[in-house]
Amino acid sequence: LLGTQMVAKGLDFPNVTVVGVINADVALSLPDFRANERTFQLVTQVAGRTGRGPKGGEVFVQTFQPDHLTIQLAAKHDYDAFARDELETRRRLGYPPFGRLARIVVRSQQRQRAHEAIQAVAGRLIEPARVAGITILGPQPCPISKISRFWRYHLLLKAPSARALLHFFDGVRSDLSPPGNIQMAIDVDPQSTL
Repeated sequence: LLGTQMVAKGLDFPNVTVVGVINADVALSLPDFRANERTFQLVTQVAGRTGRGPKGGEVFVQTFQPDHLTIQLAAKHDYDAFARDELETRRRLGYPPFGRLARIVVRSQQRQRAHEAIQAVAGRLIEPARVAGITILGPQPCPISKISRFWRYHLLLKAPSARALLHFFDGVRSDLSPPGNIQMAIDVDPQSTL
């Protein structure tokens, strides 16, 4: 059986006795605060596809970072230790569930216009964010900087609570109107920052 990550999602293959996870650590390099969580989830879910029948099973994990704590804990199926470590890191950095995020993405078919637009948005938000106790991360090109014909730039807003974030957006809504040739999206509690 050969498959992509979709094979990990709840399918039952009773005769599968060997599972290999190729480049298991590739997601750890992504600029997303959920990268460790997604890697742990993938490795443990894929490993769970083997050994369901009477024959037992083996799991082989290929990684360039065998000493990375996420890989180590996933290999041991030690969810409790992973959750403790991950939650402590997120608490220290103010990431969910200990803080809230919003992501503003601008898109344009012209790279320079997208860049200028996100710079202008950031410039308008700096002072209101400081007053509200909200941290602005960026702006910068999105990790996937071009989709179809559109260049993408983003910034993240990190707030101590949902209330602070919503109150902030209520106060700056009129400042967030992009020029006609620029598309802008605001994603509160983004599932991905790519």
